[in-house]
Amino acid sequence: MKRREFVKATSLATAALVSSPISTLTAGIKAVRKFKIALNPGIIGVKANFAQTLDYAIKYQYEAISPFTQEVMENYSEAQLNEILIKMKENRISYDSTNIPVEFRQDNTRFNDDFKVLRKFCQTMEKQGATRIITWIISSHNELTYNENMKQHAYRLGECAKVMKDHGIRFGLEYLGMRTMMTQNRYPFIGSMKEGKELIGEIGESNVGFVLDTFHWYCANDTLEDLRTLKPEDVVVVDLNDARLGFTRETQLDGKRELPMSTGVINTKDFLQGILDIGYDGPVRAEPFNQELNDMENDVALQLNKLAINKALATVGF
Repeated sequence: MKRREFVKATSLATAALVSSPISTLTAGIKAVRKFKIALNPGIIGVKANFAQTLDYAIKYQYEAISPFTQEVMENYSEAQLNEILIKMKENRISYDSTNIPVEFRQDNTRFNDDFKVLRKFCQTMEKQGATRIITWIISSHNELTYNENMKQHAYRLGECAKVMKDHGIRFGLEYLGMRTMMTQNRYPFIGSMKEGKELIGEIGESNVGFVLDTFHWYCANDTLEDLRTLKPEDVVVVDLNDARLGFTRETQLDGKRELPMSTGVINTKDFLQGILDIGYDGPVRAEPFNQELNDMENDVALQLNKLAINKALATVGF
């Protein structure tokens, strides 16, 4: 090719690249899965302690487990903890999350009493190498108006977040999207991602983010584009579920769900695409609250749970 023709050809190619949308340029490039498939045995009806859960995770190829911090505080010597930490490292298993040990929804006395034990709990988590504590936000109240409830949540959860931050712990808040729960009490409260962002903004601590659940995302009518507004550090934990057939989005009930991909009611593919797009790198688990699953033998439930998560991941190429 003559020099003039070469310059012309490369100029046209460069112009085409510049004018092409990013989606076209990146077509065919597979996203990298940074998140870990997690096992929290209690939420699928499996009865197991810390050591048993680790064994189950190894057997069924989960990648993260609950830290069982209260059990470690009460029952583990330094030698026992080190032994299980070595086993986790050898099998490349990291941590999921644990629930906050503070009851922040009741009166000030109960909150203050529970708050006193939070630092010791966080110290134990730090010793374990665990970095995620979570809770959920009830989306209505009989006595507090929206603004009163926002003020109370922002203060109490903010105080908790400060203690957690001292020990390298992130704090995940789960909004509950069911419309049935928003009308359960006199005053509705947070029930969507946008409102959750407002609460996190009021708390104002850098270690606070979301627990994202497909069920609540669906019930709140949140979207793929809503997920794409988040950064990876905005998400602490992800839950996968499906919704029951025979109910509208507005009539779904909490505590009654299905394993991911069981019914196809929830657009799991879009949800997973969203957390892939933002580069989320934490635990992903199923949380179906399903009595049929709870009644199964441990090994059967563990296998079905893992198969359901694998089926969900296959929708986005994994």
